[in-house]
Amino acid sequence: MKTVGFYGGKFLPLHQGHVYAIIKASTMVDELFVVLSHSVKRDQELCEGSKLTYIPSRIRLRWLSQLTKDMEHVHVIEVEDDDGDDDYNWHEGALKIKQAIGKNIDVVFSSEMDYGPIFNELYPEAQHILLDEKRKHCPISATEIRKKGVFHYWDYIPEVAKPYFVKKVVILGTESCGKSTLTRNLAHIYNTTYVKEYGRELCEDLGGCDGIILEEDYPIIAYGHKMREYDAIKKANKVVFIDTEAAVTQFYSELYNQKHQRVLDEIAQIQKYDLCLYLEPDVKWVDDGLRVHGEQKIREENNQRLKALLKDSGIEFVCISGTYQKRLEEAIELIGGMLEGK
Repeated sequence: MKTVGFYGGKFLPLHQGHVYAIIKASTMVDELFVVLSHSVKRDQELCEGSKLTYIPSRIRLRWLSQLTKDMEHVHVIEVEDDDGDDDYNWHEGALKIKQAIGKNIDVVFSSEMDYGPIFNELYPEAQHILLDEKRKHCPISATEIRKKGVFHYWDYIPEVAKPYFVKKVVILGTESCGKSTLTRNLAHIYNTTYVKEYGRELCEDLGGCDGIILEEDYPIIAYGHKMREYDAIKKANKVVFIDTEAAVTQFYSELYNQKHQRVLDEIAQIQKYDLCLYLEPDVKWVDDGLRVHGEQKIREENNQRLKALLKDSGIEFVCISGTYQKRLEEAIELIGGMLEGK
């Protein structure tokens, strides 16, 4: 007869201790159920006043599913209740877990010795097996992560969960204001990934933008840019830097093709960034073969139009001006405050 076990938790957040426990438990039974036990009330209470904001259950369920997707005998399920942290009904919770699993439970896994008495009462037919209860293999707990923050324990956050926590910084501005250079430099300073402006790549492939870029190119630019963001975030080290976004693409659609596109508005309104740095056009304009709006009066007009588009999309931004040195220093200060939660 196949042995059935389960390992449950809130996974708030998922960490390498959980990963170790799940993998080890999976080697000890024929069928393992990983149970996400969640309650909006309880989980919000646990995160209140901590360095971790509430993480929706669907995100945690996604992490667990990604982690175990190649483990055919491991099943991820969820059990929801409405209890708080202090009034959690263990008996009712155990009943829901048994109903969700739908099979006789032979082994209950945990990393908490204190759970022994209650598990013996709730699952009298099952053996309680402790996994790394002294935290020797993975000296970490979700409580400690909530106390000091995810970035403090970044090395203990699984790769499947890291993208959720990555801070996204986008660099905005019109032509020739230093976006590409600042984006690249910041990525090197923070030892992380960055996203180049995809519209520039497309223009270079075409041989230029003036007069040959088509109306239908702009949604392709926006979608292509988002896919590059997705790839860069998966590999990022706490923060990712992004050169432009959908509202800027809308700006160029108006500038080059006199066309305002609803699809670009929709993309701009649903995108989410943690910090938007707007570079003022007060540095020398550089002709790189693609830029065509170098007169300062036109630069100022374009600058005001782009700001209006950003505001229409509900995108809040911080303006940066001055020398390249001043821009870099101010950007680093703002990023530092963001990472510290200020």
